[in-house]
Amino acid sequence: MASIVNSPDGTDPLKNAELSLPDGYRPSADEEFMNKRQLEYFRLLLLTWKKNILTEAEGTLAVLQNEPLREPDLNDRASSETDWSIELRTRDRQRKLISKIDAALRRIDDGEYGYCEVTGEPISLGRLEARPIATMTVEAQERHERQEKISRDD
Repeated sequence: MASIVNSPDGTDPLKNAELSLPDGYRPSADEEFMNKRQLEYFRLLLLTWKKNILTEAEGTLAVLQNEPLREPDLNDRASSETDWSIELRTRDRQRKLISKIDAALRRIDDGEYGYCEVTGEPISLGRLEARPIATMTVEAQERHERQEKISRDD
């Protein structure tokens, strides 16, 4: 699984960043929006997030393979199955999150990262730091969610 995080040549992209960032760097509104430094910051943020998810998934898989699936006591078995059900649902959500992270990385490569897919306006740096996979400004996201709610209510 770890090979998913590595670049095609097998190297770890976190160790071979295209642009070295100063220690403690955080994007600022004082800079040009989505300059090379900001793009590299978000690329590293996304790659680190993806790597952490994959590491957790490998740990879950290892535990699942090594732990007994059948507990002798029915109550223990039910509790264990419930725990695993929750864990597997979490991993499934994270699998979907990885595809969103990959899409954000593609947007960085395509020069579209940080801009709303609906309005074309810049997404605030605060929103991108809180949710680096965001594709819409807060306002566009709110409109989208209102429209979804109206559609569901019909």
